[in-house]
Amino acid sequence: MRSGKKIYQACLIIAAAIIASGIAFAQDSSQPERSVKIGLLIQDNSWSAAIHGAELAIINANNNGGLNGRMFQLVVRSMEGPWGTGSKQAVDLIFREKTWALIGLHDGRNAHLVEQAATKSQVVFLSAWSADPTLSQAFVPWFFNCVPNDNQQAESLFNEIYEIRKFRNIVVVHENDYDSGKSHGSFMNVVKMSGSPDPLQFNLEDNVQETGILTEKIKESDADCVVLFCTPTASLELIRQIKKNNPEPQVFGPLSILNENEQPALELKLFDNILSVPSGEWPEAEHRKFSQEFKKIYGYEPGVAASYSYDAMSVLIEAVRQAGKSDYELIQKSIKNLQFNGVTGPIRFDDKGNRMGKFEIVKTRNGVPITF
Repeated sequence: MRSGKKIYQACLIIAAAIIASGIAFAQDSSQPERSVKIGLLIQDNSWSAAIHGAELAIINANNNGGLNGRMFQLVVRSMEGPWGTGSKQAVDLIFREKTWALIGLHDGRNAHLVEQAATKSQVVFLSAWSADPTLSQAFVPWFFNCVPNDNQQAESLFNEIYEIRKFRNIVVVHENDYDSGKSHGSFMNVVKMSGSPDPLQFNLEDNVQETGILTEKIKESDADCVVLFCTPTASLELIRQIKKNNPEPQVFGPLSILNENEQPALELKLFDNILSVPSGEWPEAEHRKFSQEFKKIYGYEPGVAASYSYDAMSVLIEAVRQAGKSDYELIQKSIKNLQFNGVTGPIRFDDKGNRMGKFEIVKTRNGVPITF
């Protein structure tokens, strides 16, 4: 908890300093923008799927007339660089580019920086990747999350593993990076609150040189299931090792494992019929249409990141259309009251900006949850 508070305090200090220096951009009013700019912040320049998902939503919106004849424009910024780059890029999008709203597909630490920048400027920030539950705990009215947060995903995982399937020999493998730590912590909190016995836990970073030995330990534990709170790369390597052992235990994990920005689609297919994740109900017809359109333009199947990016941008576009003008408060009110049917299922938000809905455990196919 102390480290989390220190990170949050650091975010506040960095964001405040950078925003103060960026106010001058807002005061330098130039000619009115002819386009409706939406900012997209990505983890790094390799996150092309995130860009393509948002871009396709922009294309569709413009094909439908934009906003009263004004075209929507995607403005992308990468967060690569030293700590604090996220704030600088958010400030650039808000004050220099004069974006109407922001979307983020990046880790939780950067999400805190963007949240602070959005709060100071009262620009809507819609997260489409980070599931860090502390983002909504600040009760910032400008923050919304298109992805079920770690607490919501942990509840679904616990219910499936402990209550529905009644597994008792449970193994948890986790890493120490910020996002894996948050999702692992949420799951263990749910286990503790339930009064259930702790699962057998392995820190992957203590076994990084001996993945084969770790999977042998898992086999020797006679595990009913394995729960992974690791990066996509580490999770794939573990799956490869686990598949060598028969019978295979059931494998569960958060949605963040399915990140096609970090692993190609062919790699993510290794998770097919093995990995189960918490998900809302992805409608078959809408997702098939989206996938076909996406593949026709970009040449590959969209995964989880592209799907959430597409939905987040579509939600913002609809909120902007309802607001009708570049009024941050109207856009915030529009998205707060919005009920939207996306390719990742129905989207609406609670009073803290969390996505509402029923998130059930489903298997994955071709790198996405299959709920149809």
